[in-house]
Amino acid sequence: MSDAVLTLVSRRDCLLCDEMLAELRALGQTEKLPPIELRDVDEDPVLQRRYGLHVPVLLLEGTVVCRHRLDAGELRRLLRQV
Repeated sequence: MSDAVLTLVSRRDCLLCDEMLAELRALGQTEKLPPIELRDVDEDPVLQRRYGLHVPVLLLEGTVVCRHRLDAGELRRLLRQV
């Protein structure tokens, strides 16, 4: 997993965003995950153009893992490749 980073692109007052973060933190209690970096889509014009209303988005080293809901199986699969 070396220096991999998970990035959660989200926005304030977003229930799905809060749920995905909570699920990631819970998963991190049982599995080794890379550090999670939080990015607010509304504070970054590039992220705003790229993702707009389609948040949350979970990225692993810039690659989309999942959108809207945590796909733990896909995250595990991608982490095995890092």
